[in-house]
Amino acid sequence: MTHRSTTPNIDLSGSWQLASVDGEIRTAIILPGDVHTALHRASLIPDPYFGRNEEKVQWVAEREWAVERSFTLQEVEGDWYLDIDYLDTVASVHVNGFLALEADNSFRRYRPDVSSMLKSGDNSIRIVFASNIAVGAERQKQQPFYIPYSTGNSPIPDGNMLRKPQCHFGWDWNIAIAPLGLYGTIALKKLETARIEHVVTRQTHNNDGSVDLKVTATLFSKGPDIAQVYFDLDGERVRLDVGVNGETHVNHLFHIDNPRLWWPSGSGEQALYRLSVELPTDEVTKQIGLRTVELITTPDAAGSRFAFKVNGREIFCRGANWIPADALFSLSSPAKTEDLLQSAKAANMNMIRVWGGGFYEQDHFYDLCDRLGLMVWQDFMFACNLYPSTEDFLDNVTIEVDYQVRRLSSHPSIVLWCGDNELVGALTWFEESRKDRDRYLVSYDRLNRTIEQAVKKALPGALWWPSSPASGYLDFGDAWHADGSGDMHYWSVWHENKSFDNYRSVRPRFCSEFGFQSYTSLPVIKTYAEAKDMNVASPVMELHQKNAGGNERIAGTMFRYFRFPKDFPNFVYLSQIQQGLAIKTAVEYWRSLKPHCMGTIYWQLNDTWPVASWSSLDYGGRWKAMHYLVKRFFQPVAVSAIPSDDGKTIRFSLVNDTLADVSVDLSISLLTTQGERRHLRDVRAICSPDAAVTATSIDVSDIPEGTLLAWRFTASNGTGGEGHHVNGTYKALELEPAGLTVTHEYVEENGSVDINVTARGLALFVMIETDTDGKYSDNAFDLAAGESRRITFTPARPLDRGALPEFRFYDLYSCQSAD
Repeated sequence: MTHRSTTPNIDLSGSWQLASVDGEIRTAIILPGDVHTALHRASLIPDPYFGRNEEKVQWVAEREWAVERSFTLQEVEGDWYLDIDYLDTVASVHVNGFLALEADNSFRRYRPDVSSMLKSGDNSIRIVFASNIAVGAERQKQQPFYIPYSTGNSPIPDGNMLRKPQCHFGWDWNIAIAPLGLYGTIALKKLETARIEHVVTRQTHNNDGSVDLKVTATLFSKGPDIAQVYFDLDGERVRLDVGVNGETHVNHLFHIDNPRLWWPSGSGEQALYRLSVELPTDEVTKQIGLRTVELITTPDAAGSRFAFKVNGREIFCRGANWIPADALFSLSSPAKTEDLLQSAKAANMNMIRVWGGGFYEQDHFYDLCDRLGLMVWQDFMFACNLYPSTEDFLDNVTIEVDYQVRRLSSHPSIVLWCGDNELVGALTWFEESRKDRDRYLVSYDRLNRTIEQAVKKALPGALWWPSSPASGYLDFGDAWHADGSGDMHYWSVWHENKSFDNYRSVRPRFCSEFGFQSYTSLPVIKTYAEAKDMNVASPVMELHQKNAGGNERIAGTMFRYFRFPKDFPNFVYLSQIQQGLAIKTAVEYWRSLKPHCMGTIYWQLNDTWPVASWSSLDYGGRWKAMHYLVKRFFQPVAVSAIPSDDGKTIRFSLVNDTLADVSVDLSISLLTTQGERRHLRDVRAICSPDAAVTATSIDVSDIPEGTLLAWRFTASNGTGGEGHHVNGTYKALELEPAGLTVTHEYVEENGSVDINVTARGLALFVMIETDTDGKYSDNAFDLAAGESRRITFTPARPLDRGALPEFRFYDLYSCQSAD
């Protein structure tokens, strides 16, 4: 969405002066931006992400700060207002010394009238940021009863008192420094006849295939007047002359006879229309898509379904959870966001869940999801804590929700509005709420109903889900372990230290969170750690692990499945392999249950800073080993090997997420630890559209001890793949040297590097790595004896002429062997 004004206005973004209110510190800051980054750029604090510097910069959030700049205005007659959003968080705005605004919600837009405060010539604007930490503590004291927060996630207390990204106070993957600043618009604008507040669309899809598109523009004027309003849909332009006074709603109906529909990625075209609403002095432009979406929750024998139907077709959702692209706003960018979302699409995803402890993302995020075909599950920004239900807090939330829903409602990618993340579960986490559940449940219900009512007022007909996880409407039970209805968060493998096989003990209808940690890649670790810190138990590594017991869980799982790696780089490598195997185990089984299960959204796509976490993409966008596995097990047509409950057979599941019948030629073999492939069986299997079938089964007794089950397949839609299955643990395999050789490397004219890798023996999970940023056409792949693989490395930035990155190669044998 773009919002362009042709009235006299002054863009106030750019260079400001930053100072601590006590006067001790003064430097420059760029707005939009955050205070920590400005101080670091001025060498007033160290890099917060390096080493143990987190502890050295936490004082910043304890102080009050002010930003100030001047601007010149030649003509002050008329009505003027400030346009401000993403103001983080408790702040007062002063124009020429007059108080223009007191803000306390970073998720609202503010447009205070400042007409009486301006003067001809030089003017000043000053924003004073209170300490969010101090304000949170004070507001906690003002509550009628104590409102607990998750200390395991947020070491900085009382963040739940503020309408601010909850992960700013720390999380089990985030740095705890409570950043502050202004991250969006800051402008002075003149109000002429009227301005556009919101543009909202509502679609009616008719039985004859046509679509009626109702466009509602909300205008604001200071007094009675006549406004010329233009509605334009892909060149079909209409003018309306309307009377305005205060807030005025103006409607126009477009009729589209032969609409081009918007589809999720992999299901059809992402057709978009350009919609604009214009006044002579203001304009809002949106890209919209025409589509229907339903949430199917019909009861069945197991409980009730949970499936998305887009344009009449049920869509299996393959995706990941999104957290903010960076812990510090100034270090994020639209390009960084695009790279992360492009990586999601490249890994065959069709859904992103915007998790409720971060931001309602900026417009470019949703524009990208529209274009890429990534459906968006949109949480409201409440996560893992309990929250106030006082009248002032709920009033603030109502305004927030109304603004965000109207801002975002026209995006075809947004298919669900969800009330919160894990607040129902949080009722059982705290001593206070366990002792007096009714009090806290009533408080939660007030908040949840406030959100729901605001959503449905702003967008009648919106798809609403009360919480994640939830078994249904007004169901306040344990959705963490109940797999018969609604969406599920399944964390027993990670948090309860259960085996990977345990993923096959549940049959979720839709799993919207599950995950397993790994270490971030070695090139990323080098950006925050010195050589002396390269040990999983070093203080630096422990600081960059925010989940209690996380390092022990990673290492302990290695003991369960693998021989322990020989050094730290191989520990990092193996942590990523086992992470990928964990998520692969879950996804392959749950996809095989289709249509009983209709979605797997793993935790998590990305990182906010360099840290050990559940992400498949490193901080900076580098693909971990898991992301290459995700690309394979999220293929629309996929084959997987799934053990039976009694362990006596291995069934080969064929999943087809496409609209057409698919036939698959499947070749199954035994793979010895020397790398020899021994043919076992060829199978041709057919799967109908949007279905899963068993292609064939193998008796475990037919798999000799010490061998692996391997397969390759080609599908009639032109796709294919391969994989292997170990009947037992990898540590039981007597692997022999893989004998990897690189037979050729050269730089293509387009700047990419081709790498040919050959194995003399069995090479499992071959991983290529370099310190140069970039992506590989494939990675974490297998080679049998005598097999080669040509891999293309595409650097993020063009290489210097004649320069060739230094590549490192890992495989499972060399990882565990001192040879």
